[in-house]
Amino acid sequence: MSLESVRAFLSVHAPDIEIIETAESSSTVALAAEAHGVEPAQIAKTICLRVGEQMMLVVAGGTARLDNRKFKDTFGAKARMLDAEEVAAVTSHPVGGVCPFGLPSPLPIYCDISLKRFDEVVPAAGSTNSAVRIETGRLAELTGASWVDVCQ
Repeated sequence: MSLESVRAFLSVHAPDIEIIETAESSSTVALAAEAHGVEPAQIAKTICLRVGEQMMLVVAGGTARLDNRKFKDTFGAKARMLDAEEVAAVTSHPVGGVCPFGLPSPLPIYCDISLKRFDEVVPAAGSTNSAVRIETGRLAELTGASWVDVCQ
């Protein structure tokens, strides 16, 4: 279902972007980088967070880590990562396939500047063995993301 919601989203908003499905799992940054022939930092991982009662997604470079101080300075509160059940409920995507496309309802989406060093990034596409290749700026534009600096 999740892969299908991404497929439906892309068919409307970016029909030129093709979903790449691999035989092997690409559910971790290392596996995804190997499967798609890119460096781990070029994988655009989507992190699901809660700040107070607000859920949000932060898309960051595969090797970037949330910086609690930067995050709190940007959003005014500490983030809490969602557990796998909450992630699936909020995004409709399983952990390892979470992406900012095809969400059941709108969420605030932020792209960390750790992605900006790449012309093209590779986010998941709704399943643990799917992804897309997309220009970095287009990822932010397509998802309505705001740029932030919240990672190390």
